Amino acid sequence: EEMRCAGPLRLWAIAHAFNTGYSVEKVHEITRIDRWFLGKLFSVHQARKRMESMGSLSALKEAGPEFLLRVKQLGFCDRQIGKAVKDTDLAVMQLRAGWNVRPCVKQVDTLAAEFPAQTNYLYLTYVGSQNDVVPLRTEKLAAHKDSLYDTAFGKGRLQEESGFNLPTKKSGVQRVQTSPSFSPRKSAIKTEEPPPPLDLNGEAQKPSFIVLGSGCYRIGASVEFDWSSVSAVRTLRETGHRAMVINCNPETVSTDYDESDRLYFEELTLETVLEICNFEQPAGTIVSVGGQTPNNLAPKLDKMGIHILGTAAQNIDRAEDRSKFSAMCDELGIDQPEWSEFVKMEEALSFAHMVGFPVLVRPSYVLSGAAMRVIDNEDQLKAFLGTSAVVEQEFPVVISKYIEHAREIEFDGIGRDGQVINYAISEHVEDAGTHSGDATLLLPSQRLHLETHRRVMHIAAQLCKALNISGPFNVQFMSQEGSSSSVRAVKVIECNVRASRTVPFVSKTLNVNFIELATRVMLKQDVKPSPVYLYDFEFVACKAPMFSFQRLSGSDPHVGVEMQSTGEVACFGQNANEAFLKALIASGVKVFFEPCGILLSLGPQDHKETILKYLPFLDEMGFKIYATTGTASYIEANAPKRKGQRISVSPLSNAVTQKRPNVLSAMADKSVKMVICTPSSRDSGGATAGYFLRRKALESQLTLLVNLQQALMFIDALYEKWNVERQGGEFWTLDSWQECHRIG
Repeated sequence: EEMRCAGPLRLWAIAHAFNTGYSVEKVHEITRIDRWFLGKLFSVHQARKRMESMGSLSALKEAGPEFLLRVKQLGFCDRQIGKAVKDTDLAVMQLRAGWNVRPCVKQVDTLAAEFPAQTNYLYLTYVGSQNDVVPLRTEKLAAHKDSLYDTAFGKGRLQEESGFNLPTKKSGVQRVQTSPSFSPRKSAIKTEEPPPPLDLNGEAQKPSFIVLGSGCYRIGASVEFDWSSVSAVRTLRETGHRAMVINCNPETVSTDYDESDRLYFEELTLETVLEICNFEQPAGTIVSVGGQTPNNLAPKLDKMGIHILGTAAQNIDRAEDRSKFSAMCDELGIDQPEWSEFVKMEEALSFAHMVGFPVLVRPSYVLSGAAMRVIDNEDQLKAFLGTSAVVEQEFPVVISKYIEHAREIEFDGIGRDGQVINYAISEHVEDAGTHSGDATLLLPSQRLHLETHRRVMHIAAQLCKALNISGPFNVQFMSQEGSSSSVRAVKVIECNVRASRTVPFVSKTLNVNFIELATRVMLKQDVKPSPVYLYDFEFVACKAPMFSFQRLSGSDPHVGVEMQSTGEVACFGQNANEAFLKALIASGVKVFFEPCGILLSLGPQDHKETILKYLPFLDEMGFKIYATTGTASYIEANAPKRKGQRISVSPLSNAVTQKRPNVLSAMADKSVKMVICTPSSRDSGGATAGYFLRRKALESQLTLLVNLQQALMFIDALYEKWNVERQGGEFWTLDSWQECHRIG
């Protein structure tokens, strides 16, 4: 059935059919796919079966270089070949290098073979006999392409004077000193290069650099890192260097034809990057601006002799490996949630019972909270630890105590030889436990004690020094805020030695391009620190996520430790409430400012208790308060009042009963236009009454808030707007980015 109907699993079904003995003709009868295409797929199947029958690398050697070349032409990567012959991808790579079985560099034909195409769009192929281009360091570029490059922040040069300055070109500014020349490090895999076909007229080689992009399009690893990649490329070109990009996402700016001197439209794998580096022999490779995918390659690239710019690969590994990082924090005396690395299931269960549920299971080298899970009981722990996402991890998996009701703080910084030279501290509106990509951020932070700020800065400086960071880094903290400093605690969640997804937001809010600064640091230029004093700001910026739940049929619109947002927006305001409301509206949330029906459905008991003191605000603004039966019973039992009068709450039956009035009928007749519904469980797998309520509210295009802290700030912001306008004031400010920074 999978073969007969076109779908995402059809190709795998065809492969399985070939594997079980189906012929091309039989598959054609079922699928009606042209025999020519099926014949090509069958060739791939036959090659795989032959390699599996060999059973060893020595048998592959006996088959000779012609067979290996044919296998590569069919599209098998070294890892797949190694798996088929029961060996490693490195062994296959070394065998290829010995036989000089290497790909050619070809230009993408943008003119459909009508005219000769001279483009900087390149790709690798084993179906070719010669390269279309010479290495970039030896290529003679046109004068207009080999000049300084204007960045999005004007000339891109860091202003040495304090304050915020007009980000445009200034006449009479001397050229910034370029970085010292790097000598290309020879790759561990050596091969003879063909003589260059172009005459360079004795011209000296120019240093060229490779910037690794964010890789294929997926949630959490795409355009939010693309700004950093582009900023790094622009800074390289602005400082007189040649820059190349390796990326395979056509939706990004980094893959535009005029952003770099050369674009390799290829996947970000160890094999591909090594082959490109072997051909180009770059002076250095930047891995810290494309997100987690290139960062994961850093240790392996370093072992293969590739020169990594910025923080050393072994220090990247110390930060990314959960076990090594937690051990380093213990040595430095940095507070963190209780943790343990596990090998056996019994050890994991013993630790979880010792610290008490809930616990957080955290694999290493992951982005967007992938394979990360909050576990509430023993059964969930056993089930999750048995999944392939955990079992097949190459690096240690760590279990730590999950701390509830803690505030999350983001520290984005730039280090130079272990010293912090610029930073920004932002806070999440939501409590810790919501992925940073799904959280609402405020910059400058608004609710943190000065003592908390000081501790965050001190710990970040410790980590920067211990990891000898040169370039961008991000540290995530959790803070348990108390009335007294003696009961406040700042704990480290994790440290990423790379640009975070909040760097574009921070850079545009502060009017300081963090990636330009980081790139100049990685080029070993003499960069002056340019700290920004956040308490001097006259505005607040808020970053809010955008979700695609409405387009994903049946999905549960709630957030957790694994990222689900597909976009983000940022807005400025004169205070946090204005910026928050602007960002919420800009993210696509429909907000009703006039009095209407608002439905409360709060799962956890502490959520019901917290909402009580906000009910007078809703009542005073004229909102009619509805609640599901459980929430309504709790509110009635506590009898909240405003000016001595009990606040009226209308109960509604839940979404899975036939009783009326219920939440579905109230949403259908528009009695309810806003819904605050917090899940009672972190597991969204069950078809609960809360799930049906959230789904129906989303499909009815009502205001839907699923996080308590976000909902409380929403009520606060609505009340401030209502109060200001009631007194004849103007709540909204309409200032451009330039006006906020007093530019122009």
